[in-house]
Amino acid sequence: MTQLLRSMILILLFSGNALAAEEAFTQAAFDRLQQQGTPILVSIYADWCPTCRAQAPILKKLLEQEEFKPIHALRVDFDHQKDIVNAFKVVKQSTLLVFKDGKEADRSLGSTSEQTIETLLRKAL
Repeated sequence: MTQLLRSMILILLFSGNALAAEEAFTQAAFDRLQQQGTPILVSIYADWCPTCRAQAPILKKLLEQEEFKPIHALRVDFDHQKDIVNAFKVVKQSTLLVFKDGKEADRSLGSTSEQTIETLLRKAL
């Protein structure tokens, strides 16, 4: 099986893991949200990453809770948005960053603990 075919299969299998309120990262959207003072979650994601796939349902569940609805989630494609990955000084996929009042409040690398991710999200509020 070719690498391209494997990648396409993985994308089809795991594309349903995207967060309901999540959108693809653009610098314009990020800047607008920061100027508005909106709490932001930036998820550095790769389709092939098992940790990212484990984080997705946890994030979805938490972001659907009333407490976390003010948080706007943006997803950065680790493989195709290297300029953004580098701008955030991220070296690995499965990194979660939260922003409050226009500034980075905290980040997490590779966590799949619901409690840890919940604590991280609270720092954006």
